[in-house]
Amino acid sequence: MASDLNSRDLSQTYKVAGDMFSTLFNEIGKVVVGQKDTVEQIVMAILCNGHALVESNPGLGKTLTISTIAKAIDLNFSRVQCTPDLMPADITGTHIIEEKDGAKEFKFEPGPIFANILLADEINRASPKTQSALLEAMQEKQITVGNDTFLLEPPFFILATQNPIEMEGTFPLPEAQLDRFLFKILVEYPSYEDEIEIVNRYTRSIMPTVGKVLNKNTLIDLQKLTRDVPIADDIKNRAIQIVMSTRIKSEFIEYGASPRASIGLILAAKARALVKGRNFVSAEDIDAMAYPVLRHRIILTFEAERKGFSTDQVIKSILEKIK
Repeated sequence: MASDLNSRDLSQTYKVAGDMFSTLFNEIGKVVVGQKDTVEQIVMAILCNGHALVESNPGLGKTLTISTIAKAIDLNFSRVQCTPDLMPADITGTHIIEEKDGAKEFKFEPGPIFANILLADEINRASPKTQSALLEAMQEKQITVGNDTFLLEPPFFILATQNPIEMEGTFPLPEAQLDRFLFKILVEYPSYEDEIEIVNRYTRSIMPTVGKVLNKNTLIDLQKLTRDVPIADDIKNRAIQIVMSTRIKSEFIEYGASPRASIGLILAAKARALVKGRNFVSAEDIDAMAYPVLRHRIILTFEAERKGFSTDQVIKSILEKIK
């Protein structure tokens, strides 16, 4: 697969990449019913070497989805259930005393963060101290324990989830940490047809399984290819105008997105083009990716919240103004 991606014929390279993703999504679909947008956006975040925050009600298959994606790409997967008493060392690991040849010495015991994909379930239930332990890993792809720094094996991806309806006993993520997430993905309830398929599929004696479609090396090649997807100057300028429009104080927006959002929006649009098998970024890619890239980076005014406006509605109005 990797050799096909290194072909001199760029148009053929993008077609091969598009075929890979079609195969990948079909394989994931053997286990995950529906949730097409969620699966695509998680894969796009991984292609951008970014992280994603998923918000949904309980029981909508977040853990199943991310573990299935990890298996299909042949990545190491670990899961942390965030609770108020979770300590940073429970995620990063800690030094333990080990006796060897009659002498005692410190040995580092790695935590669950030493994986390719880490699912931090209900991250807003963890204390701010524990949440901040993830910041270094998200930004620098390394962790520091005591005086020692440990690099995380690439590719490294954090998928954090939060529950929007149980707010008691939670610690809302600070804006600085929210900005580290490339996407905020909203997972909706399945359709009637999808729920019938879910019931049929998961009430049988034989449970569905997923096979390996990609490997780590191919994924790293695809991450590099994502950054090489061409984007026209007018499309790039429009993306920046969209982000800058969020910084203009209005009746609905209190604070807007940082330049990190501009980088994220263009990278995400490139990833979407690659997933669709195209060798160029379109305006449609920018519009589609504006929602997951911006929805957690915009702080609405009290007036907007009082009137029941959502960040997605505000983003839609911005996209309509900037043609």
